[in-house]
Amino acid sequence: YTYAEVPFFHKLREIFHMKRNNYDKVGHFAQGFIPVLIVREVIIRLRILSPNISKYWLPYICVSVTLSYSAIYELIEWAVAELTGESADAFLGTQGYIWDTQSDMFCCLIGSILSLVLLTNLHDKSLRRVEQMEKKN
Repeated sequence: YTYAEVPFFHKLREIFHMKRNNYDKVGHFAQGFIPVLIVREVIIRLRILSPNISKYWLPYICVSVTLSYSAIYELIEWAVAELTGESADAFLGTQGYIWDTQSDMFCCLIGSILSLVLLTNLHDKSLRRVEQMEKKN
């Protein structure tokens, strides 16, 4: 049972006339969308960047760290396929798509950028509330 065999996405493939089961693309999008906010929060809370430059560098660093995790994940997938002797196509779920690894990372990139665009203001507001609560205690 691999990513390529997720039943719900077989139905979507039929409905939208797609050539492949894109379950893994949703996973890789989430791999960017969710962790980028965790990285952002760690950098802000630990004051890794000084406030006067964080406005410019924070998004870049957050996306870069998230993409590096995605690249590491892809390397681990490849290494496991090599070490176990499994067919890379079967294990990785590439479904014959030669750009699968690159498109996985692109989905992560889009997810992380979209997350920052949509959620930065909400995240900042939440962090300010936490900071105020910590000052009260």
